[in-house]
Amino acid sequence: MDRYPFIVVEGLDGTGKTTLRKGLFRLFEGLYRITPLAVLTTNFLAPDVAVDLVDGKYQPTPDNQDRYLTALATDKQVTAARLIEPSLPVRPVIADRWLLSELAFFTVKHARPPKDTYAALTEYLGIVPDLTLVLDITPEAAMERAAGRSGDATRPDWDVLTIQAKVRDVYQSVTEAPAAFPALGPVVRINAAQDRALVLHTAWQALKQHGLLPELGGAAT
Repeated sequence: MDRYPFIVVEGLDGTGKTTLRKGLFRLFEGLYRITPLAVLTTNFLAPDVAVDLVDGKYQPTPDNQDRYLTALATDKQVTAARLIEPSLPVRPVIADRWLLSELAFFTVKHARPPKDTYAALTEYLGIVPDLTLVLDITPEAAMERAAGRSGDATRPDWDVLTIQAKVRDVYQSVTEAPAAFPALGPVVRINAAQDRALVLHTAWQALKQHGLLPELGGAAT
C-alpha cells in the first residue's frame, strides 16, 4: 500500500450505512490512531451547480434530469479533487454512498439505464473506490428500521416500499455485472439483517482480504 483506502458504503435507507461507517471510523482510530475522512454522495463543493443538485434530487422532473446529472458529475469530480485524492496519502476516506445509489435514482425516477448514468458520472472521474460495501436487506426490513429513527426526513415519492424494491433491484443487477461498471471498484455485498457487530466484522474482514489495511503499528507504506 502506498496510501490508505477509499471505501464506499451503499445500501437502502435503514440498512445501517451510518452505523457501519462509524464503526469503520472507530476501528481505524482505535487500531491505527488515524482519523478517516467521511464524505457524502453529494458535497456541494461546486457552488455553480448547487441549485441543480437540490432541484434534481428533491423535485425531479424530465426537464431537470440532465442538469441534475451534469451537476452530480461536477460535484463528484470536485469532491475527488479537493477532498478524496489529497486525503488518501494520510488517511482513509469513507463515503456514505457514491455511484451505485445514483445509478438507482436515475433508473427508478427517470427510466435511464444504469450504463448511461454511469457513463455520464464517470467520464471525467479519475478515482475508483478500493472497495464498495453494499449492505443488503429486504425493502420491508429497511423501511421498518428507517421508520424507527428519530429526526430523519422522508420523501413520500421515494421512501415507499414499491420504490425501494426497485432501488434494490438496480443494486443487485449492477453489482452482478462488475465488468460493466468498473468504476465501482471491487464490490462486496453484506447481509445487513445480521447483528450490526457481525456486519462490521464482515466489512473489516473484506478490507483485510483485499489488502486494504496497513500493518498494525505502521502507516500505509
